[in-house]
Amino acid sequence: MPELPEVEVVARGLRACVLGRTVRSAVLRVPRLRWPLPEGLSERLAGQRLDDIERRGKYLLLHFGQGSLIVHLGMSGSLRFMTRWEAPRAHDHVDLCFEHGWLRLHDPRRFGAVLWHGSDLGPAGAHPLLARLGVEPLGGGFDGALLHRGTRGRRLAIKQLLLAGQVVVGVGNIYASESLFRAGIRPTTAAARLSRRRCDRLADEIRATLAEAIDRGGTTLRDFSGADGQSGYFQLDCFVYGREGQPCRHCATPVRMAHQQQRATFWCPSCQT
Repeated sequence: MPELPEVEVVARGLRACVLGRTVRSAVLRVPRLRWPLPEGLSERLAGQRLDDIERRGKYLLLHFGQGSLIVHLGMSGSLRFMTRWEAPRAHDHVDLCFEHGWLRLHDPRRFGAVLWHGSDLGPAGAHPLLARLGVEPLGGGFDGALLHRGTRGRRLAIKQLLLAGQVVVGVGNIYASESLFRAGIRPTTAAARLSRRRCDRLADEIRATLAEAIDRGGTTLRDFSGADGQSGYFQLDCFVYGREGQPCRHCATPVRMAHQQQRATFWCPSCQT
């Protein structure tokens, strides 16, 4: 599924092509995705200027004068901007029509979301889906000290804690595996066992891994693409993710794979302790 780097790549692409533009109309082709589409959304958006675009965890926030559109890409969704009209295909569920093109949401599995948070309800961050998210890993509030505090007394494995999103948000499955490899930490290690020094290193590697992935356009394993339709290339740089049985790029030990809470986890048994 699109993780933080992929969503950030989409956000940056959208800023380049639709920020400051006015919505002429919105076309909703299905009544619901993961949740029902907001009633009257087309009428709410028509004539509104897109003032800002943010990312919060794996959510996109499109801010208009009267409220914010909260978009989640689910397991396989994409947002693509088109300057020329294309007839909708199967699973092209939502179009935002601007004066110079179309922004189209494609979601084959319909696990994504398009929600409306009116400005009368306060900032978009107060929405129930966003209010309890952890700190942003690329923001100034995330460091080893915060991670160390968040792991105290936590018996669950460190990879599971990273995926939970309560301490730090957006470190998805691919990037948790890669960050833990770079930090030399086995993903099954109990979170409470990590020292402050190891938390410092892990926080640094989380930031570095996510930043590198964004620079590489994200990861395309199946069908992710940015707002311009281009695929990401971070998968070519992975040290462990998706490399079960292949030699570790550092020590040549075969990479292992196991499942933690139904998620595939990859690690090197020699480099990670």
